[in-house]
Amino acid sequence: MLLIRKATPKDITSLALVGKKAFVTPHKEAIPSEIMTNYLNRSFSKKTLLKEITNPNYQYNLIFVDDNLAGFSKVVFNEKNENIKETNVTKMERLYLLEEFYGLGLGNKLFQYNLNLSKNNLQKGIWLYVWIKNFRALEFYKKAGFKKIAMYDFPISETATRPNNVLYLEF
Repeated sequence: MLLIRKATPKDITSLALVGKKAFVTPHKEAIPSEIMTNYLNRSFSKKTLLKEITNPNYQYNLIFVDDNLAGFSKVVFNEKNENIKETNVTKMERLYLLEEFYGLGLGNKLFQYNLNLSKNNLQKGIWLYVWIKNFRALEFYKKAGFKKIAMYDFPISETATRPNNVLYLEF
């Protein structure tokens, strides 16, 4: 059985575990271990997740397969991007699946959920950053209709960045 639901503060521990594991999969060869550890601890700390889950502009959506958390998404409503003229657009900050759930169409189901959520919240489009060497994600977003509109140096630490494409899907 497949279920998608909004995350609550009770989900923080499992959300942190899945987030760390899902981030490492495409990035493990490209980010030095010390930088990776610091990024994961900062980005997926219980304090950070609680702050975001309780912020009304953020929404975490969990996807379950047979009561197993397979992944999640994080969207931020009305998050302006300097490369997009519209102001009421959604930023999709995360669309993560655990590797053992790849190939089941779950990423698309979660993306469609976010797309409908954005449209229902009167957004004009959805945008995101994706690392230029995350070929699996780049292909996924291309098939979904996203267009590359810019480049962005994503800060992975205080001293290191990773080149990312800025992708946009206008509704």
